[in-house]
Order: sequence, then structure tokens, then C-alpha cells
Amino acid sequence: MIKAFVVDNDRLRLADDLLANSDQVVWADLVSPTKEEEAAIEAWLGVAIPTREEMEEIEISSRLYVEDGAYFMTAILPAQTEADDPLMSPVTFVLAGNRLITVRYHEPKAFKTFPQRAEKVATGCTSGDTILIGLLEAIVDRLADILERAGRDIETISRDIFQPSSTKASKRNRDFQELLKAIGRKEDIASSIRDSLISLQRLAGFLTHASTQTKMSKDIRARIKTLSRDVLSLADHATFLSQKINFLLDATLGMISIEQNAIIKIFSVAAVIFLPPTLVASIYGMNFNVMPELTWSFGYPFAIGLMILSAILPFWYFRRRGWL
Repeated sequence: MIKAFVVDNDRLRLADDLLANSDQVVWADLVSPTKEEEAAIEAWLGVAIPTREEMEEIEISSRLYVEDGAYFMTAILPAQTEADDPLMSPVTFVLAGNRLITVRYHEPKAFKTFPQRAEKVATGCTSGDTILIGLLEAIVDRLADILERAGRDIETISRDIFQPSSTKASKRNRDFQELLKAIGRKEDIASSIRDSLISLQRLAGFLTHASTQTKMSKDIRARIKTLSRDVLSLADHATFLSQKINFLLDATLGMISIEQNAIIKIFSVAAVIFLPPTLVASIYGMNFNVMPELTWSFGYPFAIGLMILSAILPFWYFRRRGWL
């Protein structure tokens, strides 16, 4: 599908047909294009549109390059970010003269919100470079929102881990398995957004070089510089969130180890407490002919009392030392 946009009173308007408005189109958005649509765009612009396989190449030279006077820039952007499993896929921006072409195979939210805003408000997006900057700014704003939400979720997880529980039952009922799953999901989001920001950071650097080559306006170059700073600060924040997530993971594993050690300690103490009574019972369970207590009328109560006393003394000693 091809979405063609033209300028109408300093606002973007969705055109009905690309070919019918080919002279006025400033932005063509290709969404999962067919081979016929790619051929139509290539004939219109005179430049080759990268295939999906070429967009997924990880080499910098395959993502940022100049060909036939057009600047090709590919970044990894997330979609379906409302859930904890975002879809990461490349998006290619082609700046060819006064026109912008975007090629994508998923639906990042910025590609929906930016045209709607540019259609209602005069944002100054009247050429390919201004549309590109406005679109990148919307993408960065969206990534910032995702990081803010992830940060709030991480704070909630942190409180669940470290907030003191009022009762021992609530401590025992703490579901560490669910905590580990939540931490893993937040790590996936943070790492995915960080990868996206790194690709945008490289794109911004390439765009800075392109702005000097194409002699973009001073205002555009200033916005690109601001965009680079925003991306860098968000990348640092994503790194901070990843470090905090790793800390929470280590803390959770430590809590699990403490819980396991507490359970083992209970069994160990129980074994030590019942060991002396077992020894007494074993002694008086031996089948020797000469055992004075066998014929003693108080032998049985004496053996029972000795077993109880031998169990109470270790328990009292452990409580006194603070081991229980």
C-alpha cells in the first residue's frame, strides 16, 4: 500500500492517487509494498527502493548510504508497544531531493499520530527534509513515552521486591517466579528500545552530514542537532534502566536463595532437635540381656522424659543464640 501526502495550506493532506498528484507529492509512505508498487515508486523517483532483506542487513553501510543523489537511512523501530512484547522491524527513510519516501513492514505508532497532527496543525512540514525531521521527532517522543512507562513498571517491581512485608505469610506467598517473568519482560523492552535508539543515533549522525551536503536550512540543522541530543539522552536512560533491571534480577535471585536457605535451615534444625531423642530411643531399643532399666518400674517414663528433655535443650539453645 502507498500513502501519498501533498501540502495543502502548510498542512499535509492524504492524496487519493500518487500518479495523479506526482508533481505535488512530498511524502510517499510504502506499507508492505508489492513489487508493482516498488516499481512505480522507482519509476517516479528514479532510485532503487531497498527490499525487505536489504533493510534487515545489520551493516552500517547497508543502512546508511547515498545512491543516485538520494540519501537512504534505515532504523529499527518498535510497534505494538502497548504490550510487553513489541515488534521490532526496520524502517527505511529515503530523502530524494524535495521528497521523502518511507518503506516499512509494520505499524509504528508515530506513523499514525504524525500525519494526523500534520493534517490538523500547520507544523511547517512542507518538504521532504522538514517532514523527515518532524517524523523523527515524533518517533523519539514515542520512544521516550515507552521508556517512561517501562521506568514506572520497574519501580513497581522494585517495591514488590524490597518493600517490607507485614507478615511472614505475605513473605511466603511472594511469587518470585512472576517477578522473574516481569523482570525479563522489562529487560526485553529496555534492550529493544536501546537498539532502536542506537540505530536512530547513527541515523542522526548521517543526517547531520547529509544536511551539510544538501545545504539544508539553519533551522533544520539545529533541529537535527537537538534530535541527536535527545536520542543520546534517551539511550543513556535506557542503559540506566537495563542496569537497574540487572540489579533487580540479582536481588530477586538473592531473595530466592535466602528463602531456600531458610527452608533448609528449618529442616536442619528439626533434624538436630530430633537427633538426641532418636539416640535415646535407639539405646533403649537394643536387645541386650543385661539392661538395668528394663526391669525398673520407672524405666519407661524415664526414657520418655529423657527424650523430651534432649529435644527441648537443643531447641532452647538455638532460640537463645538467635538461630530460630
